[in-house]
Amino acid sequence: MLLKRLTVHFGLDENVKSSRQIAYTEWGRPDNPHIVVCVHGLTRNCRDFDFLAEALEADCRVICVDVVGRGQSDWLVSEAGYDNYLLYLTDAIELLKHISALGSTNIQLDWVGVSMGGLIGMILATQPVFPLTSAVPIRRLVMSDIGPLIPVSALVRIGQYLGRDPRFSSFKEFEVYLKKISNPFGLLTETQWHHLAIHSVREFDDGTYGFRYDPRIAESFKRHLSKDIDLWVEWDKLHVPTLVLRGIESDLLTSKTAIEMKTRGNRTQIIELPGIGHAPMLISEDQIKIVRDFLLAPTLA
Repeated sequence: MLLKRLTVHFGLDENVKSSRQIAYTEWGRPDNPHIVVCVHGLTRNCRDFDFLAEALEADCRVICVDVVGRGQSDWLVSEAGYDNYLLYLTDAIELLKHISALGSTNIQLDWVGVSMGGLIGMILATQPVFPLTSAVPIRRLVMSDIGPLIPVSALVRIGQYLGRDPRFSSFKEFEVYLKKISNPFGLLTETQWHHLAIHSVREFDDGTYGFRYDPRIAESFKRHLSKDIDLWVEWDKLHVPTLVLRGIESDLLTSKTAIEMKTRGNRTQIIELPGIGHAPMLISEDQIKIVRDFLLAPTLA
């Protein structure tokens, strides 16, 4: 595994830097034409995918990215940019241009996204011609516990903890808190919880510990707490084979929405996971196997 950085240059508006660095990890052979891009949830980071990437690297070149404002990537100058999905899509396109230029030809591109990362993949996969050097489309899409309809009740729940920016006197206190608020992830081993904690924490100059993401993400998030987010128009454009993992206890991807996704998406497979809410993190062996089998299957109906 290598940790790399890409400098992205922009002139979108006054809310973004003219250039910023996007961090990502890379696994597997750089000349492998089968590329899998993994993108995390709202406040998570690319190291969530270490277990999945390790299981895939013998067969794929795996790229796991820190979305701007999270992990090791730069923070935006203004919090308004965090509510600009064009910014997220442009970052993703620039990253894909970069990694495709460094790799081989005849690329097969798959996308794995947890929550927010799944939405970014869904919208990218609906583009008529993918804006890469070699015009590579997304071949297969994995979406973990996200769909085109997000209930406002789930958004309100997330907003209750998102803007708190708590500080802790020790890493151990931080780890305990992370496990508490992340209980919907399901049963993870102590090793897996520690891995999530060590890559989620930031030590501040005063010796306290907190989360490694820009807390101003909460400011833009609050603008969506008055109604459901409805992206069915985007879902109806999607025609690539799609695997959707749903935590049975999830309030963000409801059973009703999952059924409608299957009905309206004739190339969609839904797998529900017991004992999990929002969201399946693709860390446990059973979830990794599901994703790996989907991505490495020779053909899909």
